[in-house]
Amino acid sequence: MMRTLEQRVLIALAATVVAVAGGLMAGYLLGAAITFRLTEGKLRQSAERTIAEADASSQESRVLLATINGSPYPYCSDAEIAYFRKLVFASEYLHEAGRIREGRIDCSATLGRMSKPLLLGDPDFLQMDGTKVYKDFAPFKVGALRVVGLQQGDSYVVFNPYIEAHRASPPIRYISTAINDPGVKSGLQIGALPGLTGAVLSISGQGRVADNLYSTRCSARYFNCVTDYVSIPDALRADRIHLVAYTIMGGLSGACVGLIFSFLSGRNRNMERQLRRAIAKDKLLIVYQPIVDLASRQIVGAEALARWSDEDGAAIPPDVFIKIAEDRGFVGEITKLVVRHTLRDFGAMLRSHPDFQLSINVAAADLGDPGFLPMLDRSLEWARVRPESLAIEITEGCTAGHVVAKQNILGLRRRGHSVHIDDFGTGYSSLSYLHSLSIDAIKIDKSFTHAIGTQAVTVSILPQILAMAEALKLRVVVEGIETELQAHYFARTGSPILAQGWLFGRPVPAGEFHRLLAEDEQKALASTNGA
Repeated sequence: MMRTLEQRVLIALAATVVAVAGGLMAGYLLGAAITFRLTEGKLRQSAERTIAEADASSQESRVLLATINGSPYPYCSDAEIAYFRKLVFASEYLHEAGRIREGRIDCSATLGRMSKPLLLGDPDFLQMDGTKVYKDFAPFKVGALRVVGLQQGDSYVVFNPYIEAHRASPPIRYISTAINDPGVKSGLQIGALPGLTGAVLSISGQGRVADNLYSTRCSARYFNCVTDYVSIPDALRADRIHLVAYTIMGGLSGACVGLIFSFLSGRNRNMERQLRRAIAKDKLLIVYQPIVDLASRQIVGAEALARWSDEDGAAIPPDVFIKIAEDRGFVGEITKLVVRHTLRDFGAMLRSHPDFQLSINVAAADLGDPGFLPMLDRSLEWARVRPESLAIEITEGCTAGHVVAKQNILGLRRRGHSVHIDDFGTGYSSLSYLHSLSIDAIKIDKSFTHAIGTQAVTVSILPQILAMAEALKLRVVVEGIETELQAHYFARTGSPILAQGWLFGRPVPAGEFHRLLAEDEQKALASTNGA
């Protein structure tokens, strides 16, 4: 049958409408799928950051509980309460500590000794090491925020509720779950979501449950897991730009364009794999922060620091990506990269300026690695740089209980390297411990520096640290100096002190640092000629 022109137009229009509708529908579905993939990547990264912070807070709480239980002062005496206050003020994740017996709180770092002991209910959960966990430590509740407390023996600590409140960014929310063994959920759970089963909450993995996307990461050191999740409607609303764009593109371009974007969106966004790729491709940026002689304000050294941005261009904090590398066993690759860059960027300068010293940070795994010292020797020999020009910075926790690590420290010093204890004051090192390591210098943690000019208890500890360093004949490097008030505090002690902080210079690439060093040398020369 011969169709009229009007019929053909109507059929073509109907076919076009069907094709466009199909393309729009395909584009919408594709946009939703890509949104889910992007959201899964964000959830993975968020969960990895959350479990890293949870591990750090768990470690600090265990250390503080052990320290309180070993208190040298009488139970709830004024001296012991003052001791608790110093410990709490120096902590990063805790805001309360004290004594408890038979369900009664007898004293607290912030409230002092109770005239009438505060009664506390039964714990919500008992961990395998005997630690009692309270989901809501009611006596110290802050507004509507949940306050989590731990008890060991007759000591307790309370976590800072504001840290928990800001761990996940909306629309992402999180659940913290205690486990007895991998895959075996216990009774304690912070946060809740109907439909998430024990297996979802207690085994590392990701997926979709009901109307939610989730990612679970479990600690390799402690009996806890975190689950970050977001509802699908919230995920679509948060990423509606992608959804609209792909819907339009689907209507205009169809499945071909959709497949290309599907392929591009399917790339691996796992943070560990991204970091490994960045190391393999030499994509980490090494920056250098000046270290100055506080008396003359002249640059005498620098600390090499690693920086990394993921494949989305987001800057990842060093404490996050270094922690991932340590937990996954490849932090040594970062150390090798830093050594390689440092000697390449400063080899010629170190050969011509024997008094200048560069500092690099090494992890506990490096000190326990029998290949670490030979790698360092080969690198220095290749660069024709003396070991005295390269200082090695370690944290207080690096050497505890590690015989090989201590032997490597002695090996470093025999070769001529200076060994510095980084972030000193956060690990409560004893005098005998420092003496047994035969270190050369301590770097006072920036938390002490930032307390200057405030009423914080940590300020009163600084004179003791400086006196201890002088007694042990240790050099002192002060971190985090940002104001003239802080610089003046240390300068007026009369002790030879090195300083590091934004007041003297931020971390910059090698080229910028060489320019700053040249300007510094010109100023020193002009000052000498003028004199």
